[in-house]
Amino acid sequence: MSTTDLAAMTGLELMRWIQRERPADIPSIGRLLGMRFDEVDHGRIVISLDTRPDFANPLGTVHGGIAATLLDSVMGCAVHTTLPAGVSYTTLELKVNYIRAARTDGQTLTAEGTVIHVGRRAATAEGKVLDEQGKLIAHATTTCMILQPTG
Repeated sequence: MSTTDLAAMTGLELMRWIQRERPADIPSIGRLLGMRFDEVDHGRIVISLDTRPDFANPLGTVHGGIAATLLDSVMGCAVHTTLPAGVSYTTLELKVNYIRAARTDGQTLTAEGTVIHVGRRAATAEGKVLDEQGKLIAHATTTCMILQPTG
């Protein structure tokens, strides 16, 4: 397991550390799905992944849960980049709109999440998933609860 003190990092530092180190010893949904942190900025994250047959729904296209997971990840991580060390968040609400199906043949899906507002108790963000041709696959909004340290 990593010896890096993740709790001592700001959200932006943590996201940049994940982007740089790609830690294979820390279980995560990103590792499971093969997510790549392409861009990490204050209030904005871009993550991509390559589709595969394991992502298929019964119709043979990428399951909507993959797009929802990408969206939840980029929007939540975008919020996280704005938080100081010791402050965390959790998703309260996720609203996804599906626009078109994605193929399972290895195409790259790219998701971008951008913060709309961060307050003391709640944050909002928006996100979108595009295919390799730049066509919109899905878009979403989220509300996150900010979890202040106790004590």
